[in-house]
Amino acid sequence: MQTHKRPTKRQVSDTMLLTAFLAFSGGFQDAYTYTVRNHVFANAQTGNIVLMSTKFLAGDFSGGIRYLFPLFAFAGGIFAAEQFEGKFKQSRRLHWRQGILLVEMLLLGFVGFIGTEWNLEANMLVSFACALQVQAFRKVNGNAYASTMCIGNLRSGTAAVSDFLRTKNRSQLERALYYFGVILIFGLGAGVGGNLSPIFGIKAVLFCPLFLAVGVLLMFAEER
Repeated sequence: MQTHKRPTKRQVSDTMLLTAFLAFSGGFQDAYTYTVRNHVFANAQTGNIVLMSTKFLAGDFSGGIRYLFPLFAFAGGIFAAEQFEGKFKQSRRLHWRQGILLVEMLLLGFVGFIGTEWNLEANMLVSFACALQVQAFRKVNGNAYASTMCIGNLRSGTAAVSDFLRTKNRSQLERALYYFGVILIFGLGAGVGGNLSPIFGIKAVLFCPLFLAVGVLLMFAEER
């Protein structure tokens, strides 16, 4: 007798729709901190390391510090997200990834009311929030990716294109489209953030909790 397998449910956190809102917010946050928070990147920690090292070696230690502490905050966010997952992964009331997004929304909302004299602290909070997101959401359609940075996605997407050209395996082309789609959406978020930040100033980051709220609502929807 022929048996039919029940279709497996895909987690909402694994879908491109949710990924789009996360990537857009990630790009927006990077542009925001660089534009109105003393030219520090929220999640492009490679850029922060380059700028920090340049300042330190030039003898500008106070200038280097403003890149060092967001770097520590980012590492702290990764650690906190991993601990949060371990503690709440089996929770039935609220999915742990929804909890991560809610915490991120609260942090970013708070940053919108911190004056420019507290730029260092504001950048640390945004970097911490970005790290929570990048640690909690690591797959799109089963493919490992990063929602708040592009270098890994660019490497994976280009490698998938190369594999497709060699093997004609269309699944590799699909993988590449996911990666390049994330990069495009991240870029759009950065472009919008870079243009809105000079207009709205420190409060521009308040747009990000709205994008993340959509993600929380999507995760409440029935998984299909």
